[in-house]
Amino acid sequence: MTAVQAAPADLQPPSSVPMTLIESSLTANDISSEKVSQFVQAYLQVVALIDQRENDLQSAETESESLRIQQEIQTEAFSLITQAGLTQTEYWQLLGLANSDMEFRERILAQLEEAIG
Repeated sequence: MTAVQAAPADLQPPSSVPMTLIESSLTANDISSEKVSQFVQAYLQVVALIDQRENDLQSAETESESLRIQQEIQTEAFSLITQAGLTQTEYWQLLGLANSDMEFRERILAQLEEAIG
């Protein structure tokens, strides 16, 4: 499994984000180094959050408890994304670009490797 992968099922773009914004015509050349850094920071924090909360989600005894935990994770993830300096839409656009554009994926992977050490 690569470091850049599709968004986890519980962190899909909300229906309020038009898919045309996510599937925009962005190219790797359109993205500044600052945005790449912000995305990498947000991505690592969101992945860590999901890892931390995975047991809570798996141990949910009812569907409503599972949904409540998913909503908590989503709210916290969106907060992390905002704190990193991105809008939710920017995050989803960059994640989509990382999954579809090999040049951009390489930029992301290089920064992920640098950040992880």
